[in-house]
Amino acid sequence: MITWIEQRTGLISALKDFLTEEIPGGASYFYVFGATTLILLTMQVITGIFLTFYYSPSAVTAWESTKFIYENVTLGQFMISMHDWGASAMIILITVHLLQVLVFGAYKRPREIQWVVGVCLFFFTLVLGFTGYLLPWDLNAYYATQVGINIAATVPIVGPYIASFLNDGSTLGTLTVSRFFGIHVWLTPALLIGLVGLHLYIFRHNGPAGPAVEDHPKTVGRFYPDQIFMDTIVAFIAFLVVVALAVYMPTPLLPKADPNYGGFIPAPAWYFYSLYGILRLAPAGVLTLVATVVLPGVFSLVLFLLPWIDRNPSRAIAKRPFMMGVTAITLISIIALSIYAGKQIDKERQASPAGLTPVAGTGAAPATPTPQPGATVASGPDGAKVFASNCASCHGASGQGLPGSFPPLAGNPFVVGDPAKVIATVDNGMHGAITVNGAAYNGQMPAWKGTLKPDEIAAVITYIRTSWGNKASPVKVEQVKASK
Repeated sequence: MITWIEQRTGLISALKDFLTEEIPGGASYFYVFGATTLILLTMQVITGIFLTFYYSPSAVTAWESTKFIYENVTLGQFMISMHDWGASAMIILITVHLLQVLVFGAYKRPREIQWVVGVCLFFFTLVLGFTGYLLPWDLNAYYATQVGINIAATVPIVGPYIASFLNDGSTLGTLTVSRFFGIHVWLTPALLIGLVGLHLYIFRHNGPAGPAVEDHPKTVGRFYPDQIFMDTIVAFIAFLVVVALAVYMPTPLLPKADPNYGGFIPAPAWYFYSLYGILRLAPAGVLTLVATVVLPGVFSLVLFLLPWIDRNPSRAIAKRPFMMGVTAITLISIIALSIYAGKQIDKERQASPAGLTPVAGTGAAPATPTPQPGATVASGPDGAKVFASNCASCHGASGQGLPGSFPPLAGNPFVVGDPAKVIATVDNGMHGAITVNGAAYNGQMPAWKGTLKPDEIAAVITYIRTSWGNKASPVKVEQVKASK
């Protein structure tokens, strides 16, 4: 069978050549970061595919579908947390890999193009993190993304076009969520996979650079089994760390995005803290543009052009004091700015904790325990949960509705009016055009009589009649059962 496959595909000989590659200086744990990053990218793809089965990319449904994954999907919270912590781990590892290549001088001739492709992988990984940050559509996702888009808008000439492309309109909304979803789920992963293939191809063409020494190493190791063993050990440890974080520190989900929510202090993802720190230190005016555009632009340009900027032919660390000094100063500055930004964010959030209490994940209130068989149930169904599971996708988590389609429940005179009419509407549904507070709506509400039990209908009607400023009498189960 092996011979048959080899004759028709050449896979066996290709695999043999791949596994028996020589490693100058022997296998080393310094070389594990690229392979481990690739393993985490694979994990991100798998968990991301799982989440797309349940996620609905619109301003009306993004938060509700995310909350549904937390509360109703088997291993949903674990998968979301794996995806979130995996993104952080992937960014850490690709940064360390890039730093290791820089310190070892492995970007020098003939590996200039390999370095440029690696830098592209680094920046597209950051794009992946930025676009995924918005998708839960909670308060922090909304406001932090808004800040990021506003910063992009300050770029001279092309800034307004970048902001318009990201917003897909004048403000954040359904089109923005859909645009970020497409970039995060399809465009960026496709580019990453293509760049990974190109990076590996060039790597195989040039071969491993080996240790940062003047003379060619006399000892030679093998990719299999020595380096594969080290790669596997480190990748497995990274995987276990991500799993432990996902289990013991599940990703929090804050309340739903609300552009009118006052007092909320947004925070960017931790890997953008250094940029936020520069922005906080820069005085208003021209220096703000320097902080948000010039410095990051120069940093990116230097990274791309580094093989041509550094003309020192030696790869030995001791013979490259200038490059090692610049690298150390840059790294210390980034860490210091990140620490400063983190402290500033914590200080502001302690002074204004509005909206920071999670509804799911770390810091959220514990779920109400399920009554055991034979136990006495203290109360009926939770109207808020019934609403979140069945009604919020159309009427909004805060009862704000959807213009033109689904009327608001907050401040709706019909909702706080005759309870018999409200019960009849929930039981039998509603079709056709209606007018609420002077605005026209033409959506279709399904009949819930065959889906929800009488006590659930009573609970959810009571909830909407007493929430978001509504003040009306509760509805009892007997009233629902008596309705025709």
